Amino acid sequence: MEMGKACRLGIRGIKSKADRKLIFCQENKLQEDMAKETPTTTFSSKSLIFIMCLCFLFMLNFHSSHGEEHELLLSFKASIHNDPLHTLSNWVSSSATLCKWHGITCDNSSHINAVVLSGKNISGEVSSTIFQLPHVTSLDLSNNQLVGEISLINAPSLSPLRYLNLSNNNLTGSLPQSLFSASFFNLETLDLSNNMFSGKIPDQIGFLSSLRYLDLGGNVLVGKIPNSIINMTTLQYLTLASNQLVGEIPAEIGLMKSLEWIYLGYNNLSGEIPSSIGELFSLNHLDLVYNNLTGKIPESLGNLTGLQYLFLYQNKLTGQIPPSIFELRKLISLDLSDNSLSGEISELVVNLQRLEILHLFSNNFTGKIPKALSSLPRLQVLQLWSNRLTGEIPEELGKHSNLTVLDLSSNNLTGNIPNSLCASGNLYKLILFSNSFKGKIPNSLSSCRSLGRVRLQNNKLSGELPPEMAKLPQIYFLDISGNELSGRIDDREWNMPALQMLSLANNNFSGKLPDSFGSNKLEDLDVSQNQFSGYIPIGFKTLSELVQLKLSNNNLFGNIPEELCECKKLVVLDLSQNQLTGQIPVNLAGMPVLGMLDLSENELSGEIPKNLGSVESLVQVNISHNRFHGSLPSTGAFLAINASAVTGNSLCDRDGDVSSGLPPCKSDQSPTWLFVLLCFLLGLVAFAAAAVLVVYVKRRRSNLEMRRVENEDGTWEMQFFDSKASKVISIDDVLSSVKEGKVISKGRNWVSYEGKCMRNDMQFMVKEMGDPNSLPLSFWDDMVKFGKLIRHPNIVKLVGICRCGKRGYLVYENEEGNNLTQILNGLSWQRRRKIAVGIAKALKFLHCNGSWIGLVNEVSPEIVLVDGKGVPRLKLNPPGMACLDVKSPYIAPEARMRKDVTEKSEIYGLGVMLIELLTGRSPMDTEGMQNSIVEWARYCYSDCHLDTWIDPVMKGGDANAVGYQNDIVEMMNLALHCTATDPTARPCARDVLKALETVHSTNTFC
Repeated sequence: MEMGKACRLGIRGIKSKADRKLIFCQENKLQEDMAKETPTTTFSSKSLIFIMCLCFLFMLNFHSSHGEEHELLLSFKASIHNDPLHTLSNWVSSSATLCKWHGITCDNSSHINAVVLSGKNISGEVSSTIFQLPHVTSLDLSNNQLVGEISLINAPSLSPLRYLNLSNNNLTGSLPQSLFSASFFNLETLDLSNNMFSGKIPDQIGFLSSLRYLDLGGNVLVGKIPNSIINMTTLQYLTLASNQLVGEIPAEIGLMKSLEWIYLGYNNLSGEIPSSIGELFSLNHLDLVYNNLTGKIPESLGNLTGLQYLFLYQNKLTGQIPPSIFELRKLISLDLSDNSLSGEISELVVNLQRLEILHLFSNNFTGKIPKALSSLPRLQVLQLWSNRLTGEIPEELGKHSNLTVLDLSSNNLTGNIPNSLCASGNLYKLILFSNSFKGKIPNSLSSCRSLGRVRLQNNKLSGELPPEMAKLPQIYFLDISGNELSGRIDDREWNMPALQMLSLANNNFSGKLPDSFGSNKLEDLDVSQNQFSGYIPIGFKTLSELVQLKLSNNNLFGNIPEELCECKKLVVLDLSQNQLTGQIPVNLAGMPVLGMLDLSENELSGEIPKNLGSVESLVQVNISHNRFHGSLPSTGAFLAINASAVTGNSLCDRDGDVSSGLPPCKSDQSPTWLFVLLCFLLGLVAFAAAAVLVVYVKRRRSNLEMRRVENEDGTWEMQFFDSKASKVISIDDVLSSVKEGKVISKGRNWVSYEGKCMRNDMQFMVKEMGDPNSLPLSFWDDMVKFGKLIRHPNIVKLVGICRCGKRGYLVYENEEGNNLTQILNGLSWQRRRKIAVGIAKALKFLHCNGSWIGLVNEVSPEIVLVDGKGVPRLKLNPPGMACLDVKSPYIAPEARMRKDVTEKSEIYGLGVMLIELLTGRSPMDTEGMQNSIVEWARYCYSDCHLDTWIDPVMKGGDANAVGYQNDIVEMMNLALHCTATDPTARPCARDVLKALETVHSTNTFC
C-alpha cells in the first residue's frame, strides 16, 4: 500500500492520459505480484520495486517534458521565414538533444532555461509557443527583423520568465496586456525598445513589481504615463524615450526609490518637473529632453547627490538655475540648453569639480561668465552661445582645464580674447563670432596646434594676423571676417595643409595676395572688402578643390589670369569692384560647374566671349560698369539677363530683347569682302562647306528657340532646351501621349503622362498643367529660365514646353529608374552612400550658384529616382508650383510654421532622408511618426549602440567593417546637424557634400 501511494503521488507530474493509465496498470500488477510472495522476501522485494517505480516515473516524466519543449521550439521555428545565418539549422525533429541546439541553454535537470537568438538576423513572426516553455527564465530575441504582434496565448498562469528582450525589431501592435499582469510577476528585465509598438502603456504595468530594468523607448506609444508605475519600487532603469507620450510625469515618481536611470526624453510630455524626483537618492542619470516641460527647475534636484548626468534641454523651462544644482558635486555633464532660462550663471559652479561638459546655450542668461569656470579641472566642452551675456571672458579660462570646445558666440561679450584658452594644448573648436571683442588676436592661439575650427567673425578685433597662425596644421575652417584687422598677409609663409575654408572679408588688409595658402584642399576663399592690391596670383591655379572665390571690393589690377580657368570645380567667381583690365578669358567657358560670375565695376574691355553663353551651369552673370562692346551672347544665362547686370557698357542685343535694356545691334555688312576673299582663296568646296555649317548652326539654334506650330487644335508655341529632343519630339507626340492617358503621377495642378515619339520610340514624360488662372503670372517665363539653366546629371531635365491658349504642357526627359522609396530596403551601405552623395550634389548645384528659388522645397525619397547604375536624380517642381505639406516629416520646423523658408529648409529634408537611409525606417510608416523620427534618431545616436539603429539589411555586409561603421556614425552625425531646429545651425549644401564625400575622416559642424 505504501508503494501504491507513492506511485499515485508520482502520477501528478504526468500530463498524458495514456501515461497515467499505464502507471495505474503497473501499480495493480505490482500489488498482485506482492501478494504472491512469501513473508521472508517482502521487505527486500518491496524496496526494490519501490525504487524501480520511482525510476520509471522519473524517466516517463522526463521524456514527456522534453517532448513538449521539443514541439514548442519547432513551432517557433516554423514561424521564422528567413534564417540567413542558419542559426536554427540544427533545430530538427530528429534531434533529441535540445540542449545542443543553437541558442538553447539548459539547467542541471536538462530543462531549457534560456533561449538566446540575439542578432541572428532572423525574420518572421514571434510564435506564442515560445512563451509556453515551462522552465525558461531568459528569452532574448533582440536585434533581428521580427514583425507582427506579440501574442501570449496559452502562456503559463505564472510565467518563470525573469529576462525578456525583444528590442530592435519591427514588432507592431499594442503592448500585450497580459505581459503587464501578475502572470509575469517574476520579470526583472523587460526590453521592448526600438520597435513599432503603438497604443497606450497598460495601466496595470504596476503589477510588475519585481522589475529592475524597463525599456519601452523608440516606439510609437501614445497617451499618458500610467500612475501605477510608481508601484515598481525595485525598478532601477526606466526608459520611455522616443515615443509620443503626453501629459505630466507622475507626481509621485519619488516613491520609486531604487531608480538610477530615467530616460523620458523625445516625447510630448508637459507640465512641470515633479519635485518628488528629488527624493530619488540613487539617481545617476536624468534625461527629460525634447519635451514641452514648463515651469522652473525644482530646487529639490539638488538632493540627488549621486547624479552624474542631467539633461533637460529642448523644453520650455523658465526661471533661474536653482543654487542647489551647483551642489551636485558628482555631475559630469549638465545640459540645460534650448530653454527660456534666465538670470545669471552662479559662481557656485565652482562646486562642480567633476564637470566635463556644460551646455547652457540658447537661453536668456544675462550677466558675466562666472570666473569659477576657470577652476573646473575636468572641463572639456563649454557652450554658452545665443544668450545675453556681457562682460569679458574670464582671464584664466582654459588655464586649469582640458578645454577642447569653446563656443561663446552670439552674446554681448567685450574685452580681449584671453591668452589662456589653449593652455591645455587640446582646444579644437573656438567659436566667438557676433560679439564685441576688441584688441589683437592673442599670440597664444598662433601656437595652438590643436585648433581645427576657428570662427571670430563680426567682432571688433584689430591689429595684424599673427604670422604663426598661418602655419597651424589642423585648422580646416578659419573665419575672421567682419573685424578691423589690418596689415599684410603676403609677408609670411602660409602652410595650412588642412584648410578648406578661409574668410578674411570685410577687414582692412592690404598688400598683395599670397600665391598660395599652403593647402590643396581649399574650397572657399573670401578676401573681399579689403584693400588688397596687385595682380590676381597665378598660383591660384593650384587650388583644384576651389568652389568659391570672392576677391571683390579691393584694388586688384591687371588681367584676369587664364590660369584661373584651371579651377574646374569653381562655382562662384566674384571679381567685382576692382581695377581689372583686359578681356574676359575665353577659357572661362571651359569651367564645367561655374554658376555665378560677377565682373562688375572694373575696367574690362573687348567683346563678351560667345562661348560663355554655352556654359550650361552658368545661372547668374553681372558684367555691368565695364568697357565691353559688341553684342551680348543670346544663349545661356544671357538670355534672360537683367538690365542692371549689363548696364554701363557699350553693348547691344542681337535679338533686340527689351528686357536686357540694351539697344538692338545694327546690321553689319562688313564681312562681305571677307566672304568674297574666302571664296577666291578656298574655292567652291570651302564655300559649300561653310554654307552647310551655317545652315546647320542656324537650324540647331532655331530648334532651341520659340517656334509656332499649327495643328488641328490651334497654334502651339513650342520651345525646346535639348537639341536631341527638339529634333524628334513633335506636338503630335505630346498630344497623343496625353490622350493615351498613361498616368505616372498627379499633383494639385498637374498630371504626368508617359510619352513616346512616333518616329523613333524615344520615351519622355509630359506634365499637363491645370487651371491657368492658378499659375503665377511669370510661370512660363520662369519655365524657360528653368529649362535653360537647371542642367545637372542628378536632376531630371526639362527638355521643352508647349502651350496653346489655356492649355500647357511641360516635357521632361524620360524618368528612368525606380523611386528611392521602392528600393531602399534592399540597398547596401555603399549604394546608400552613393545615393546620398548624388542628392547632395544636386542640392549644392541649386543652392551654391546664387539663384536658389525653392525648386525642391520638400526633399524626400518620393522625388528621388535611382537608375540601374545607382545614380539618383531629383524630380523638381516647376517654379511656383511647390505645395508644402506642413504635416510631412521632411518639412523643416520653420516651414511648418509658415516662417521664412530658405535653402536651409531643404537641408532639413535631406537630413531626414539621411536618417531614413541609415535606419531603414520611414517616418511615415505609422501615423504620427513624422513628429518623432528626428528625435528618435537623436536619442539612438546619443544613447544607443550602432547595432540598435542601423538598418538590419546592412548588417552582415559591407557595413560590418569597422571603417564603414565609422562612416555610418559620421553620416548620422551629419544628419542630426542637418535636422537642427535652428536653420542657421544646419550646414550648407557644400558642407554636406564634402562630409559625404570624405571617407574615414571626422567632420564637425558648428
